[in-house]
Amino acid sequence: MRERAQHDSTMPDSDRHDDTSTDHEQFETELLAQDRDAASVATADVDDTTARSLVDDLIDADVVTPVPEDRVLVHEPSGTSFDSATQLAVFHRGWTAGRDADAEGE
Repeated sequence: MRERAQHDSTMPDSDRHDDTSTDHEQFETELLAQDRDAASVATADVDDTTARSLVDDLIDADVVTPVPEDRVLVHEPSGTSFDSATQLAVFHRGWTAGRDADAEGE
């Protein structure tokens, strides 16, 4: 028996490799990171042409109201005003992604 105890004490501790108690935490962390990545909205690809096209579509859909005398665009669902089509387009993409993520969470 003493010989076995000496043998075990010189071997690496295999229990630390078999310990899975924190695996679920690591797994949850990875899933949350994937969810954040999936929910993030790419805004760098919104150039002036893309923004103007999106804003025109939103105006046609009564989601955006242009106020020419103030030179602003009003995002009706949020009540937020913008003086740039690009700012509005980026905001609307983020707003839509947030709203969609909320709907999925319910």
